[in-house]
Amino acid sequence: MTPEERINQLSISLPPCSNPAANYTNAVQTGNLLYLAGKAPRAVDSLLPKGRLGLEFTTEQGYAFARSAALDLVAVMKSELGELSRVTRVVEIQGFVNATPEYEEHAAVLNGASDLLVEVFSDAGVHARSVFGASSLRGNVPVILKGIVEVS
Repeated sequence: MTPEERINQLSISLPPCSNPAANYTNAVQTGNLLYLAGKAPRAVDSLLPKGRLGLEFTTEQGYAFARSAALDLVAVMKSELGELSRVTRVVEIQGFVNATPEYEEHAAVLNGASDLLVEVFSDAGVHARSVFGASSLRGNVPVILKGIVEVS
């Protein structure tokens, strides 16, 4: 089953990829690696993604925001590659979580992105991952993701 077929089977709506927030591009391919620029979440259930985990948002809301940001990364892959079946492996995802100093559930937030990528790409979606807590992120968004994928 192709990633596009999985997306349809899961009833996921793949949005058009968002535009870069400044003077950079959504992705750069060198050799068989596609480097994906940082993506923030879109509104989830009418909840605007502005605020910090542990203050304005719960871990469950952070999970949904990370999933939304990962969906934007998938949209970038589709835009850059034409078809998602060209992704042979999600190599690495890095997540930055805008959180209070006391917040400790960063990994649970990033599970929203990891779960989506495995749903879409199956075994090829299993990836290395790092998550970092941040005292602030651009636009006061709760999560930013970036990644590297291997392509054919």
